[in-house]
Amino acid sequence: MEKLEKIRKAYTEYVLEHGTPPPSVYQFAKKQKITEGEFYEHYPSFEAIEADIWLAAFTQARQTVEGDDVYQTYSVREKLLAFYYTWIEVLKGQRSFFVFSYGRIRETSAQRGSPLAGRLGQRWMASSVWKPFKEAFYDFSRDLLAEGRESKEVEPRPFLSNRYADGLWTQTLLLLDFWINDVSKGFEKTDTAIEKSVNTAFDLIGRSPLDSLFDLAKFMYQNR
Repeated sequence: MEKLEKIRKAYTEYVLEHGTPPPSVYQFAKKQKITEGEFYEHYPSFEAIEADIWLAAFTQARQTVEGDDVYQTYSVREKLLAFYYTWIEVLKGQRSFFVFSYGRIRETSAQRGSPLAGRLGQRWMASSVWKPFKEAFYDFSRDLLAEGRESKEVEPRPFLSNRYADGLWTQTLLLLDFWINDVSKGFEKTDTAIEKSVNTAFDLIGRSPLDSLFDLAKFMYQNR
């Protein structure tokens, strides 16, 4: 674990000082006084280091909120809000690195001809750097959505329920993009964006007048 953290720290310092990844694993390993073999014991590539850092930020945020006794009393909407606020605080601790990595992800996607739609594109969203983070977030969001169905905060809908987690992932990347570009004092606009986006999400996936109308139509049809 100590060597893994050393590699991760050295890589972070290198990219922030040079604005680019090391030219080769050989040169990077030599500078850290380790062999290439020792490097590959922990990471298959520099992208894997970045992926590990993104995952670590998510894991730290989730463990922090779930370790708070008060969190357990929250509604699902409040739990997601608490996660996002905590996650952004974690990202702030290494903002320079995450801005660098984020820029690399977008640049790489553009070079591969990613069909960007506004700020989002399928290849950009599916970057290999985000894959472990994405998988962990999906596990987290599915747990929240299952809890929401039990508490009636989330409305099961044919064909749509299975897409709720996708929507939350897209929302997460939109909030990340907003924070990366936020120049307000203390990133206060990001806090507002989090509140508004989560409230809107739960307004959409929660029960609405349209659901009541659908239930009425279904009842009338079945009892005509």
